Amino acid sequence: MNWTNGPMLPFDSETTGVDVETDRIVTASVINIPGTTGNFRGVPTTESYLINPGVEIPEAASEVHGISTEYAATHGKPPPEVLDLIAADLALAVRRGIPIVGMNMPFDLTILDRDCRRHGVPTVTERLDGAPLAPVIDVRVLDKFVDPYRKGSRKLTDLCEHYNVRIDGAHDASFDAIAAARVAWRIAQQYPEVGTMPLSELHAHQIDWHADQAASLERYFRRIGKDDPEVDRAWPIRPANEQRQIEV
Repeated sequence: MNWTNGPMLPFDSETTGVDVETDRIVTASVINIPGTTGNFRGVPTTESYLINPGVEIPEAASEVHGISTEYAATHGKPPPEVLDLIAADLALAVRRGIPIVGMNMPFDLTILDRDCRRHGVPTVTERLDGAPLAPVIDVRVLDKFVDPYRKGSRKLTDLCEHYNVRIDGAHDASFDAIAAARVAWRIAQQYPEVGTMPLSELHAHQIDWHADQAASLERYFRRIGKDDPEVDRAWPIRPANEQRQIEV
């Protein structure tokens, strides 16, 4: 059975900013998409969370996801409570061989990891007792692999337009998560070499594809004279610096 017929666990977060080491999760969604039984796929169930990150949410971030510092402080839940639920859901999916699906997974999985460490919550990797955080499906990596020379932006909204899939609202964690799953499914249909690949192989290939894509981006940055052209090659999560103090 192709992985497109099996269950998926899309995951997405909206945050205080784009630095995975210092920024924090504000909203997050974990969606359980059941596998196919005959011609019927079960109805997805969504768990969406609002966190009070305990720090100021910059105006630029609020303009993206619509959550202000005041709203999060009033309506958000304490970070340890929510982070524990999310990490548990993702670890359970990994143990069951269900792919975690999303867009630019090194961002979401790494910022989740650092937020867990910040608040003394067991991380996803810690819950796996040494097993790898796999399988993961990253539509950003898949799209760049199957169509490397396409010009233009490759944000999630662009991928949705290119692959003709619906996105119900950008920069809402639940809408982005389910849209990423739809893009993954569409890529698998258009490129059977991806859709028929066993999940273990697909995960391993994405590690290499991401590294190649990072190297290509570095070469581009050097050509245009960027001062710091280094692009992180780690996928699907950036290793933590155990010596680095994470501020609460």
